[in-house]
Amino acid sequence: MLDAIAPYFKWLYETTGLNFNVFYDSYEFNRLWAGASNSLQLIFWTLLLSLVVGVVGAWAQTARSVALRVLMDAYIQAFRNTPPMIQLLFFFFGLGALTPAVDMGGYSQPLISAYGWAIISLGIFGGAFNVEIFRSGLEAVPESTLEAAESLCFSPWQIYLYITLPLAFRISLPALTNNLVSLAKTTSLAYVIAVPEMTYVLNQVWSDNVNVPEMMLLLFLFYVIVVTALASALHFLERRLALPGYGQ
Repeated sequence: MLDAIAPYFKWLYETTGLNFNVFYDSYEFNRLWAGASNSLQLIFWTLLLSLVVGVVGAWAQTARSVALRVLMDAYIQAFRNTPPMIQLLFFFFGLGALTPAVDMGGYSQPLISAYGWAIISLGIFGGAFNVEIFRSGLEAVPESTLEAAESLCFSPWQIYLYITLPLAFRISLPALTNNLVSLAKTTSLAYVIAVPEMTYVLNQVWSDNVNVPEMMLLLFLFYVIVVTALASALHFLERRLALPGYGQ
C-alpha cells in the first residue's frame, strides 16, 4: 500500500511543503501503523473492562450486603469525581511503584506495563459511570417481570443473569453509548504515561520532522473516523435491540 501512495505524497511535499512523511517514509509509516493498532486495541480492551466493571458493580449495588453496597458507592464517588489523567498517573506512578518487577535476565521489568495500567485505569474510570447507567436500567425493569421469574423458581442469580440484565442492557443502551464513545476518546490520554498509541507516536513524528500541522490533522481525522465508526455501530445495536412499545 505504501508503494502505491508514496509517489503522490512525495510530490505533495515537494510542490506544497505539506509533509505527510508517514505516507512515503517506510520507517514513519510503520510507526504510524503501530500507533493506530495500539490505539484500537487500547480502546477495545478499555471499553470491555468498563462494561465488565459496570455489570458487576450494578449487581453489587443491589446486593443484600450493606458493606458491599457502601464499598461500591465509595468506588463510584472516588472515580467519578477525579480527573482521568490524575487516575492514570496514580495507577502508573503510585500503584506501579508498589507492584513487583520481573527479572528478565540481567534487568528487571515491571509486572504491569504502561499499556496494562492504561487499560486498568481507564477501564475502571469508565466502569464507575457504567455502574450507574446499568443501575438505572436495572431499576427500570418492571417488578412484575421479576415476580414472574420468581414464580418460575429462578434463583436470584438466574433472574439477574437471564432476565434483569438483558432487559437493563437494552434500556441502558442510549446512555451507555454516550459513555462508551466518551471513554473511547479519553483513551488518548494514555500518552501521558508513554503508551505508544496514536497521540504518542505522532508526537514523536512531528518532533523529529517538524511537521506539526500535518500530524495534528492526521490525528484529528483518525479519531473522527474511529469514534464515528464506534458510535454508528452502537447506534445500530441500539436500534436492533430496542424493545418495541416498551415504556409507551
